[in-house]
Amino acid sequence: MKMSLQALRGKNLRCGALIAATTLAAAFSSQAQPTGGNAHSIAQAAGFKYPTNFADGRADLKDRYTLANGRLVFDAAFNTRFEIRENNNDFDSRVNDPKDASWQLTRLRLGVLFHANEWLKVYVQGQDIRELGGSRPNNVGTFGADGDDVMDILQAWVDIGHDADGLSLRVGRQPLNYGSQRLISNPQWLNSSRAWDAVRLRYSTASWDLDFFTGSPVTFTNNQWNKSDTFNDNEGRNAVDSGVYFSSNSLIPWQSKTDFYVFNQVSNKVPGAAGAPLGAVGHMNVWSIGTMMKGDPKHLANWDYDFEMTAQFGKAAGLDHRAFAGHWGGGYNFQDAWKPRLGVQYNYASGDENAADGRSSTFQNFFPGNHALFGYMDTTAWMNMHNLQLNFSIQPTAKLKLSLDAMAFWNATNNDAWYGSNTSTTVRPVNAAARSAGNYRGTEFNLNAWYTFNAHVALQTGYAIFLPGSYLAQTGASDTAHFGYAQLSLQF
Repeated sequence: MKMSLQALRGKNLRCGALIAATTLAAAFSSQAQPTGGNAHSIAQAAGFKYPTNFADGRADLKDRYTLANGRLVFDAAFNTRFEIRENNNDFDSRVNDPKDASWQLTRLRLGVLFHANEWLKVYVQGQDIRELGGSRPNNVGTFGADGDDVMDILQAWVDIGHDADGLSLRVGRQPLNYGSQRLISNPQWLNSSRAWDAVRLRYSTASWDLDFFTGSPVTFTNNQWNKSDTFNDNEGRNAVDSGVYFSSNSLIPWQSKTDFYVFNQVSNKVPGAAGAPLGAVGHMNVWSIGTMMKGDPKHLANWDYDFEMTAQFGKAAGLDHRAFAGHWGGGYNFQDAWKPRLGVQYNYASGDENAADGRSSTFQNFFPGNHALFGYMDTTAWMNMHNLQLNFSIQPTAKLKLSLDAMAFWNATNNDAWYGSNTSTTVRPVNAAARSAGNYRGTEFNLNAWYTFNAHVALQTGYAIFLPGSYLAQTGASDTAHFGYAQLSLQF
């Protein structure tokens, strides 16, 4: 496997980053004084009825750091990941593409939550991201780069009410994450993650939630304050996402999730503008109406299932738009100490059969978290595709989990492009050779491991290989692609 000289020189940088991460963990552990107890203890210390809520994905709130009798609550997170990639985009060993290299990613987040009173909270979180080594430009999104963004604002919102009970309103920069991340999400694998300048109204009960939201996605740009499309005069995407999302954990007794949603995306993309949605320019006003459901193995004799189906209509790139996408999966959870699960799934998204008919039928993937859904190599969006998967996982100990996935991919139509996970990069041009080629893209195998030391420290590592199929072989280079990574996460 080839590696650039910069990647080789980056070895010392990687070692330095890991040492810095370990030092940071030790510093927090030795100097800070945590608030102990369960998830309610911080709020209760300040005399509040409800627990503190950060929306940072952590399962509980143990050992948070507080001042002013729990009214000020601090959090910190550091993540560093080493990646090495070969042929992930061009499938061509003869070309040293900027993505054919290795690099180290770092991400530092510092946040503070202020409880003004029982019904009013204010949260601000800063984020600093860096990409060390490799040969990609250090601009977020250029040649797929995670890039640099020196300390900027990731979240800054005001909560009125409480989002776990009754009516609440959140206004400001915030994450939006719905369902299984297939359309609207803030994917944590993406080093910058994602945020919106948004308004979210929620009504919540013990068994169901209902969200209304509208917001503009934020563009991450180094050496200047990040702005959303609405407030950025230099942004050529001009996107606004809105929606209604209903989720219940008890509507159907044997299901852990029964969700229904309506999403809308409006944009007016100028030529040369980067990023999702679809790379075509012009006006877009697309509606997505969908449902997602998950079966609970506790009620199904250890079997589980999940599916999501979405129909779209409206205007895309100025054309009448009709499209459809779906996910259907199921599996069996063996009653063994190692908790093995064997599952199978099928994913589909429509493509555009005829670019000259005045209609658009390429499914619009909006702002998703495609990474874990369609392979760790990030070759695929939920657009113009068939995907069949076999998934297996075990948990040898309470701290260790292993997974092995086999995934086969096809074009839904060769008259449309193969879109990468970012929804706008294409693998091969749509030309006569592509239209007459076979539609089998190839097969990807993923092996991943997670190890959780404690509530603060976790490791993740994995390897992926992509074996090209007839579509690649008949349209150009078709060399095997490889991807490997190792990640350290610290949270306080």
